[in-house]
Amino acid sequence: MARVISLEEVKKHRRKSSVWIIIHNDIYDVSKFLEEHPGGEDALMDYAGKDGTQGFEDVGHSDDARELLKKFKIGTLSPEDRTKDITP
Repeated sequence: MARVISLEEVKKHRRKSSVWIIIHNDIYDVSKFLEEHPGGEDALMDYAGKDGTQGFEDVGHSDDARELLKKFKIGTLSPEDRTKDITP
């Protein structure tokens, strides 16, 4: 069962040592991916501690990028904090 994480908890992770991003109501810890991200760390830091779904989809990530994302998943957003999901 996936760990349920509140939006308030996600908001605490906005610094380079701990970067959490919400994508499609799932939570990802991308702290260790900052230097490897092809778009640069600023692209991830722009969404640190908040929902990055629209930005993620606007870029048009490849299937490989979507597969890579799975390894950073740490949980899912609590039901009361969820927004209407954007279909990939």
